[in-house]
Amino acid sequence: MSPRQTSGNVHNNQSGSKNSQHKGTAGGGSTQHTALEDGRRGGWGAFAGLITFVLIAFPLSATIAFATNPQTQKLFGSHLADASQFGYRAFWWILSLMLLALPFLVGYGFTHLGSRGIKIVGGVIALFVIVVVVLGQLFVY
Repeated sequence: MSPRQTSGNVHNNQSGSKNSQHKGTAGGGSTQHTALEDGRRGGWGAFAGLITFVLIAFPLSATIAFATNPQTQKLFGSHLADASQFGYRAFWWILSLMLLALPFLVGYGFTHLGSRGIKIVGGVIALFVIVVVVLGQLFVY
């Protein structure tokens, strides 16, 4: 096979270096990749997940504390006097699990999804925030 013939999606140019080429691109020219599109996507996803975990660490510990100590229901005063203890604990455990899943979703979004997928995940997270606010309003007011 000569250096100009393609094997898969990589070919050698006259200087011997390899260029990346996408199959099916118009014109057959080579394209430049950013660091996020190379093999470092997993590292960026882990970094984004770590930052997200640091941001949710305090709310996560608070939700776990509310879920594990039934006396915290009294902190909310008369607003939760008629709520069952099971419902109160279940709400906080579900919220804790959702918060714990958030860093993994962010990391997955960075590593496996394109721009359209990231927008969809952002919309799902926005819906998650809306659901938490609505459920919080139902419990507190």
